[in-house]
Amino acid sequence: MTEPHDNPAKSRFELSEDGQIAFAAYEVEGDTMVFTHTIAPPALEGHGVASRLIGYALGEARERGLKVRPACSFVAAYIERHAEMQDLVG
Repeated sequence: MTEPHDNPAKSRFELSEDGQIAFAAYEVEGDTMVFTHTIAPPALEGHGVASRLIGYALGEARERGLKVRPACSFVAAYIERHAEMQDLVG
């Protein structure tokens, strides 16, 4: 099991599992990280990979002092389910 990481050259957080890459694309607009979409290959769906990835990405946004705008429905749903992340929305 690999750890999620930021790939700033592609403006996305990535997590590689079983040779497949799940990612959460973002754009930084001032002091806000806008999550535009999250992709998990079908083979990784239902295994918590995307949730692990988004948890990491939101933690990184917090560490960088950024607010978050969840333009991606998966990120919005994750934040809604995790009260400890709701203060990031700006």
